[in-house]
Amino acid sequence: MLSIAPRYIPALDTDYLPAPLWNRAYKKLAAADPASRPFALALVQADGTVTRHDSRVLAEAHPAAALNFKYAERLLKFLLWQKGGCRVVVQGAPEIARALAHAYGPQGERAFDGEFMGEKVYGRPFEIVATASPDDMPQERVAGLPMGRHLEGCRIGFDLGGSDRKAAAVIDGKVVFSEEIPWDPYFQKDPAYHIEGVHDSLKRAAAHLPRVDAIGGSSAGVYVNNEVRVASLFRGVPPELFEKHIRRMFFTLQERWGGVPFEVVNDGEVTALAGSMSLGDNAVLGVSMGTSMAGGYVRPDGAITPWLNELAFAPVDYREGAPRDEWSGDLGCGVQYFSQQGVARFAAKAGFDFADSMPFADRLVEVQKAMAAGDPRAAAIYDSIGVCFGYAVAHYADFYDVRHLLVLGRVTSGEGGERILERAREVLRGEFPEYAERIRLGMPDEKDKRHGQAIAAASLPALK
Repeated sequence: MLSIAPRYIPALDTDYLPAPLWNRAYKKLAAADPASRPFALALVQADGTVTRHDSRVLAEAHPAAALNFKYAERLLKFLLWQKGGCRVVVQGAPEIARALAHAYGPQGERAFDGEFMGEKVYGRPFEIVATASPDDMPQERVAGLPMGRHLEGCRIGFDLGGSDRKAAAVIDGKVVFSEEIPWDPYFQKDPAYHIEGVHDSLKRAAAHLPRVDAIGGSSAGVYVNNEVRVASLFRGVPPELFEKHIRRMFFTLQERWGGVPFEVVNDGEVTALAGSMSLGDNAVLGVSMGTSMAGGYVRPDGAITPWLNELAFAPVDYREGAPRDEWSGDLGCGVQYFSQQGVARFAAKAGFDFADSMPFADRLVEVQKAMAAGDPRAAAIYDSIGVCFGYAVAHYADFYDVRHLLVLGRVTSGEGGERILERAREVLRGEFPEYAERIRLGMPDEKDKRHGQAIAAASLPALK
């Protein structure tokens, strides 16, 4: 009963079903239903942070009531990976609450997400509960974190990625040294590989400073109060060694450096902070298309949030046969479109014949070479990513207050990056003119790419 006809079709993914168009069609159907019901989700974190989303769903007796679960489940999935939470309170539709509790329970199709959001991130069981009364719904409570923008003194900024680790020495906001060292952390079992690797980068940067006043870092993964909660960089470390050495590795490093102020946050947050500092404006959403996909957000007031912003695992494609994420097992998540893995998936569709054993990073390099040589197959890859991303930007804008959306990462290097943005802007102008007028979509310049992230990371800790 939903009529959805995208104006723009990605050439290499012709069945792509954009999440914002599906949601708009569903909401239009619900608005036309005189018996539609208020529906609300409240996501509660372990520290008491609460985020709410209020909407409406079809009456239980509506001929299309089966759509209610898909709407609610995809909405909850997005909110969990955007904002995080270990307790979900559902109000307004008890049958939907029961279905969600089963789906995210130990035997449900979203069991991975429930376990991840519970024990792994927040250290307590994940639960979904229902309430019949609006008065029993938790109220929104999100504290802004005024972190970063501290430029005084001699600082080190570092960034840990899947293929390299970067470190920079910064004096009063000016980069005096920066270095990028290749590494291969994903399947390293020994915690010392990670700890000593980071320590080595810090020492190399410190050699260019008269002293070290503070250290700030960014890294892929989920970090809470400098603790490593979940991060793909450390996936190879056995659980018992992770708990003993990795969870508090940055406290270990802080002790080695004399207890100087030391702050580490998700790399997406630092990307957004770097963009905000460079632009001199706030309401910035940063998206990095690299080994995976990272997101970060700076609020209109200039603060970052205690949200997860892990947009790699937020769904953007609602079709039944969307590509499956091998980590979570879910379909249609951003990582399958906006990462090196996404490029590899599209490359196979475009006719590139890469060996299965060839790393995604190497496949990206070959696609970039083909793009520079004028290969139409490579152009089709970037065009397809761009169309998908244009719809994804509109989806993100439905949930974030955004004035600037910055895109970076190795997927956007070279001619292909600008082609992605051109197609995305085209989609916004044609399908979502209200967002095309409001959101400035762009990439950092080369100077900001080289130094902006390092300066932002170094600026995280306040001096004592």
